[in-house]
Order: sequence, then structure tokens, then C-alpha cells
Amino acid sequence: MDTDSTPTAPLTSAPGFTAGRPPEWDLDIFKHGDEIQTALITLERNRRTFAWKCWDVDSDGMQLHLGRSALTLGGLLKHLALCEELKFQAGLMGAPLLPEFQGVDHDSSWETWAWESAKDDDPEALRDLWVPAVHRSRDAVASALTEAGLEFAPEGGMSLRRLISDMIEEYARHTGHADLLREAIDGSTGEGPPGEFPVP
Repeated sequence: MDTDSTPTAPLTSAPGFTAGRPPEWDLDIFKHGDEIQTALITLERNRRTFAWKCWDVDSDGMQLHLGRSALTLGGLLKHLALCEELKFQAGLMGAPLLPEFQGVDHDSSWETWAWESAKDDDPEALRDLWVPAVHRSRDAVASALTEAGLEFAPEGGMSLRRLISDMIEEYARHTGHADLLREAIDGSTGEGPPGEFPVP
């Protein structure tokens, strides 16, 4: 049994991530929130856990893959940034994607582009791509909620409810991948970040 009572210094910043303005944490809302609150808290919890798995990882770590899998933390950062853009910019608002994602035929290269294009990217560049995509998504979702709540949907497109659900599914799946990769990189494990870890 570990009897060392030396307190651990609080984690007040996450190297490679700029803390944004996450929703205020409220235990009662977490337990009993309405549909919108529950959806947003769940999405933000998944984003934050994924960010923690990618925290303070160098180039070698970002490119590590397991066995025959092409998945890497670097590729996951790029893939999830693209998912944020496709769902909440193109899909929800009809807005252009970030420049880094333009000029790519994402339909034909969906299975390979993120992993192959991330091979030569610096870890900071990868994190600095994902963070603005998340911030842009928050702005788009806030705008849609103000206009029509979860029923908001562009003509012929999916509802905000469906897009948030799809984004939660993306993060839940890929944070599981990130769990395995991060443990292989430096042995770090854990279901969720410490309380002081900032939301990007």
C-alpha cells in the first residue's frame, strides 16, 4: 500500500492545448439535466478525455501504431478535427471547412487520409488543428440551439440532435483507441483526466 502522502501539484494547464471555455460543471445538471444539457455534457466529457490521452505526446508517440492497425494518436487528432468540421460546419451550418481540409476528396480517401497525412505533422500542429475545430463546433452548436434547439436542421440535412449523437459516438469509439495507444506509448492509463485538466 502506498503511504506517500506528498500532495501532487495541481494540473493547471495541458501542454499543447489552449484551454477554452467549457460548460460550467454542475453535479445536479449532470445527474438531472434536460436533453440539451445531457447531450452537451456528454460530448464535452468525451472531448476532454480524448484531449487528455493526447496530452504531452511527442512525435514518436503521435506516430506509434499497434500491430497491423494504421491508427495513431496523430491520425486520430486529424480525423476527429475533420469530423468536427464535417458535422458542425459543413453539415450543420453549410460553412466551409478549415483550409487544411479543403481540396481533399474526403469521400474517396476517408479510410486513409487522416492517418497518412498526419505522418509528417508536428504534434503541436496536430493539436493546433483539433482545438480550433472544437471551438468552431461549439460556436456553431450554440448558434443552432439559439435558433431552433436540437430540432435545428438545414434543408435536406440531419438535425442537430443527430449530429451531436454521431459526434459522441465518434469520440467514444476513438477514445478507446487512444486508450490503447497512450498505454503503449508511456504506460499511462485511466478512464478520465484529473479534475484540474482543462478542456481545450
